[in-house]
Amino acid sequence: MKIFICGDVVGKCGRKSLIDHLPKVQERLDPDFIIVNGENAAHGFGITRKIADSFFDLGVDVITTGNHVWDQREILDWIDAEKRVLRPVNFPEGTPGRGHGVFEARGGQQVLVVHPMGRLFMEPIDNPFTMTEELLRNRKMGRGIGGSLDAVVVDFHAEATSEKVAMGQFLDGTASLVVGTHTHVPTADTHILPGGTAFQCDLGMCGDYDSVIGMNKQVAIDRFIQKTPAGRLNPAEGEATMCGVFAELDARTGLAKRVAPVRLGGRLPDSWPAEV
Repeated sequence: MKIFICGDVVGKCGRKSLIDHLPKVQERLDPDFIIVNGENAAHGFGITRKIADSFFDLGVDVITTGNHVWDQREILDWIDAEKRVLRPVNFPEGTPGRGHGVFEARGGQQVLVVHPMGRLFMEPIDNPFTMTEELLRNRKMGRGIGGSLDAVVVDFHAEATSEKVAMGQFLDGTASLVVGTHTHVPTADTHILPGGTAFQCDLGMCGDYDSVIGMNKQVAIDRFIQKTPAGRLNPAEGEATMCGVFAELDARTGLAKRVAPVRLGGRLPDSWPAEV
């Protein structure tokens, strides 16, 4: 089984990068399941129904979000009905939407996607480690070894690299793929952990890298220099790089056989998995 997951889509240029480059990934790598983090897709803040539908039309199976999930208030009207859009799983009980789900891949495989959010330098929410562990306790991975799932994918939306690395190690052997989102900078630690879980600390963003994490660079710089607010942050509008990770899984166990970054377009050098 093959899975492709993209990092945070930022603004119009980030959306265009999916339109331009996701079909290339589909043609060359033929993924069975596609996940995109869309929390910054609507002009850098949240996601709309229209944008979500446009991602689904491209072949995206699940959209994850993060701390900006409610920035477009219209999402409160439709997230309960749209099971393919996930908000963080460790939000308080009673929060609209859901933070995990089992979805069917193109070959009929059953994929559990879990979307915890970190706490370090973020919000005082429920423990992402214990909540994710509880979700996985009765959902065994590996059809060939008695499990009910073909794959488990975790998008850990967190600020601190230490917290994201800890989550990867914590879930090693119980998840197919654990990746971090939120910091918008792709890390160079793509590898398979000792227990067979593929990991990358942060996927990076689908956005313009001639920016400050996707936003207009001068306004962002001015905010660091001045003590007073220096203007509204708007997404940069140059050509975006689509950043993601491709993983191929063992059909028997659901664990990773290989994993590699995919980066296409924009200012970052293109990167494809080797031997494909």
